[in-house]
Amino acid sequence: MVAALFIGQSAMAQSTPEITYTEDPSQGYLFNRFKDNWFISAEGGINYYFDRNNTERDFQDRFSPNAGLWVGKWFSPIIGVRAGANFTQLKGLGKDGGYGYYGTYKEYDKFKRNEFGFSIDGLVNLTNWWCGYNPTRVYNAIVYGGAGYNWVYVPDYNNKGERDGWARGGDDNLTAHAGLINNFRLNKHLNIYLDLRVVGVTDDTNYNGLRKNHIDGQAYLGLTYNFNKTTWNAPVVPVIPPMPTCDEEKARLQAAEGRIADLERQLRDCLNRPVQTIVKEAEGPLCTIYYTIGSSRISRVDNKVLGAVAEVMKGNPDTKYTVCGWADNYTGSDAVNDRLRKARAAGVERVLLRNGVPASQLDVTTNSANLNEMGEKFVSLDRAVTIKANK
Repeated sequence: MVAALFIGQSAMAQSTPEITYTEDPSQGYLFNRFKDNWFISAEGGINYYFDRNNTERDFQDRFSPNAGLWVGKWFSPIIGVRAGANFTQLKGLGKDGGYGYYGTYKEYDKFKRNEFGFSIDGLVNLTNWWCGYNPTRVYNAIVYGGAGYNWVYVPDYNNKGERDGWARGGDDNLTAHAGLINNFRLNKHLNIYLDLRVVGVTDDTNYNGLRKNHIDGQAYLGLTYNFNKTTWNAPVVPVIPPMPTCDEEKARLQAAEGRIADLERQLRDCLNRPVQTIVKEAEGPLCTIYYTIGSSRISRVDNKVLGAVAEVMKGNPDTKYTVCGWADNYTGSDAVNDRLRKARAAGVERVLLRNGVPASQLDVTTNSANLNEMGEKFVSLDRAVTIKANK
């Protein structure tokens, strides 16, 4: 009874589906610890200030340097934030002077400002949003938008009108910006990126103090280092396999029943089949030698074959053998074919006699029909000599 009890428990354990656990991305992703998913980025690049008169400059003189340093954190595979310090040099042309004046060009006043600012951005990883999170994906497209504040420095001049470094000048600027980061993964901690950014600047471009808004186009190349844990985990959920329905066993039983019914039918057909008279097929020739068209020459290989046939004949001295010459009736004239039949049969006879077969055992003849009635396509089978034991 105890043994039966243990056996029953074992059978129940084997029939109970095993529950497994796995991460389910459809449930979202877990928030990591606060110290995880931080990053720092350093970047440098160029910008073009879209002032109304800048197109008058030489092309190579329209661009200015810019740089930035950012610290940020991802709160999920999609949402993040960053804050950083940036440097931007803006160059423009005007006709009414302006903060940052440092010379003239044609009929314009040139101005230049170095702006040091602080910005904060919200980040959205479009690739993870649209294509699903993949920690080993090489390319990610990240869009962002934010605002900042810039402190302005302009060229400084002494009492003699000589350039004397940089000094605080004009009103500081508020900025609003948006851009696209083309991020490329090098390994789990390092990324390189191309950042394309559009910045709106509220600047003061003349001595009258009139506030004007301008656009600055910027491009950066940067390097990002990711701190601590850089990946995300989905919630772990139980996976319960479906309960067995015995459909497979039913299908196998139905297939077995079908095979049994088919075997029963075959057995009935076999038992009801009329007895057939077995007709023994006529024995074929002892040997057949084949020839090419128009030839009666016996090859070296066929000579060896006929030597073996001669040994069989000498081992059966009481048996006579018919040597019959054949030719195909599809090529050549009747006279040529009759001559070939006789020459082929006579050649085989000579080889057999040379190998010690008594002439009394040989009956040499020809046949004017086709050896194989298979049509003109098989004429090669009709050019032959057959050796057959007489019954």
